[in-house]
Amino acid sequence: MSPTIKDVAKKAGVSLSTVSLVINQKENISPETRRKVEQAIAELNYHPRRNARGLAAKRTYNIGFVLTEDHFSRAEPFYTKVFLGTEFEARQFHYYILLTTVPKNFREGSHVPRFLLEKNVDGVIMSGKVPQALIEYTKKCNVPVVYVDFYPPRGKYSCVTMDNESGGYMAVEHLIQLGHRRIAFLGGDRTHPSLKERLEGYKKALTENKIAVDEKLIVIDEPETGFTNGYEAAKKLLKTTRNFTAVFAFNDAMAIGCIKYLKENNLKIPKDISVVGFDDIEQDIMIDPQLTTIRVFKEELGAVAVRRMVEMIESKNFLSGRVQVPVELVVRKSTAPVAKK
Repeated sequence: MSPTIKDVAKKAGVSLSTVSLVINQKENISPETRRKVEQAIAELNYHPRRNARGLAAKRTYNIGFVLTEDHFSRAEPFYTKVFLGTEFEARQFHYYILLTTVPKNFREGSHVPRFLLEKNVDGVIMSGKVPQALIEYTKKCNVPVVYVDFYPPRGKYSCVTMDNESGGYMAVEHLIQLGHRRIAFLGGDRTHPSLKERLEGYKKALTENKIAVDEKLIVIDEPETGFTNGYEAAKKLLKTTRNFTAVFAFNDAMAIGCIKYLKENNLKIPKDISVVGFDDIEQDIMIDPQLTTIRVFKEELGAVAVRRMVEMIESKNFLSGRVQVPVELVVRKSTAPVAKK
């Protein structure tokens, strides 16, 4: 038989109301009493009824997590890791994460997340590029929203992103330190804020090292940023020029697609061309050569988003502004000193 709140109160030697106050995270409880109740809960493996707790606090203790369908179905697990970060962090605050997807051509009146229609969440986390129509719809729902790996172009919002510009700078600075001067940039979806910032980091590193930015080495006309797009971008680059010794790709998926095309054209990595990606996905260590990249702490992105969300829910204040999670360079086998001619 499952333990009850009465069992917890008896074991901790306190009243039922005291146990309820601890469960609902009220502040007017002494640290010692709180410790005894929490210890009793742990020892009995007691789980409070969520609906009762929610009624007392006038909350659902649910947080929605929204992805566009194309992000959810891609082979690279970037947003899966972000989701796991939200899930793990939400547990610490006794919240539940409800996952749903929407089409990237979302229109109000169709494919509206059910938890928004039913008002079954206290807030929503949107991950990846979000359709403008969905941004406008959620405004009407009067719930706090945190955007991850995206910030809408207009208005004040709460956003959590990786430090894209610093990452782009690190990637190119690494290549420059290896002696490279002709460094290409491959990207896609030029409307995405992350692309603009990584490109800024690329240009900043070149400029600070007194290397001219050559627009012929910048290919950003792909519609998406997957493996196939990296392959096609590398094809366009080689058709334009062969006068480059390194590539910085918008993300790892594009970098891996780029490497495939370069190899098919008898170019050796990194002997002929060095390649750097961005994200640090699992496939990076499964390809040959293993990919040098900028590591994004994906689960931390999700965790920070949950902390901001809980702060908004519990303070009843909508926060705006942006938190940037630091990134780091991970050097593997796809980069090497520029070949001597």
